[in-house]
Amino acid sequence: MYYSISGIAEAKEGFLVIHNGGIGYKIYTSNTTLARISPHQETTVYTYLNVKEDALDLYGFSTEEELSTFKMLLSVSGVGPKAALAVLSALTPTEFAMSVATQDAQSITRAQGVGKKMAEKIIVELKDKLKGVDLRDIASSNAETVVTVPNGVLQEAVNALMVLGYSAYEARQAVKFVSSKSDQLEEIIKLALKELM
Repeated sequence: MYYSISGIAEAKEGFLVIHNGGIGYKIYTSNTTLARISPHQETTVYTYLNVKEDALDLYGFSTEEELSTFKMLLSVSGVGPKAALAVLSALTPTEFAMSVATQDAQSITRAQGVGKKMAEKIIVELKDKLKGVDLRDIASSNAETVVTVPNGVLQEAVNALMVLGYSAYEARQAVKFVSSKSDQLEEIIKLALKELM
């Protein structure tokens, strides 16, 4: 319903208030976004409206990547908005993508209230979703050339970028462009993210 909201920001404990047009929007967010907010300054947050039987809760993030990761976490059965916020408060979207790509459940358990079983479930469900995507298909109607990425570290980097919300084509292009600069997964992801931004 709302893509983003801009206005004067006021940070509270566990949420922020964006004042816009005489209305103060209560927006739940991660500690990462709260740390980036400059109080009493014009701020834009990318939003997600969670509709429940008895409430409409607004969630907002300072970057589209963080919002995309939040939505990805919500797609995992048993993970609600509070758990998703906890994960994003403990890990940046890049760190989270790397945790999924490398199957590092221990990193995800740093999030408050997220135990080993939930962390493993997050990894299994997101890995399965990525495996369900045919990386040879291009999610674009344009007739672009297919970029082939070999299995192994480069494929893991592509999967991590897709967790962050990039299309298979964008991820493969970026990884192919930086693949000669490093053979370390973390470094490839960082370089590819720079290219994509």
